[in-house]
Amino acid sequence: MLKRVLSVLVLAGIASVGFQTTSYADAELDGRIREARLVLNEIMAAPDHSIPEELFAKCKAIAIYPNVLKAGFIIGGRFGKGVVLSKDANGKWGPVAFSTIGGGSWGLQIGGSATDLILVIMNERGMDGLLSSNFKLGADAAVAAGPIGRTADASTDLTLKAGVLAYSRSRGLFAGIALDGAVLTEDNNSNTIYYGKPMTSREILISQSAQIQPSSKELIDTLNDYSARWPQRTGK
Repeated sequence: MLKRVLSVLVLAGIASVGFQTTSYADAELDGRIREARLVLNEIMAAPDHSIPEELFAKCKAIAIYPNVLKAGFIIGGRFGKGVVLSKDANGKWGPVAFSTIGGGSWGLQIGGSATDLILVIMNERGMDGLLSSNFKLGADAAVAAGPIGRTADASTDLTLKAGVLAYSRSRGLFAGIALDGAVLTEDNNSNTIYYGKPMTSREILISQSAQIQPSSKELIDTLNDYSARWPQRTGK
């Protein structure tokens, strides 16, 4: 009898630990999405350094990595975690997929222990690379510093040739970082935890087969708002 009681208690303890681990993972992913929205809004709140609204209307996808290059990541070689979103056939932003960025020899041109990074995916080549198992910036797709300012002319050869346009900010300052060699990797484990079933980034971003979750709705609404501003202002 005692052995049976102990077995039940052990199993209950294991179940409790599993539940706590899952809850922690869910909270971490919700926090990652929340941080991504804050980073986007803060960068867009600086008119002289913001992403041109035209790019939101024209791009294929966007990847946001808050707090990249923390000291622990530098020592360990893993630089950051973030989220990726793409548009559906109607030009509306779809559900969130998770991604990591690391590797390569990044050259910081301005100091700072943490950098917020936004990558704007402009063309099909950039999108295809983003969905590969390991997408190396500079090798699999050209990456360039993006034009800045809400009214900046984004209709340049730069946006056509570069598969990825990069924006970064370090502790409130706008930083330039060399991204060639950095690798973007699908975080399908996080995708599965977040959606409660096995999900790949391709299924989320291309097939749009995932349901938009409550914790990502604010980020998606924010992107839809920025994407609508340029057509409303220009009539295009």
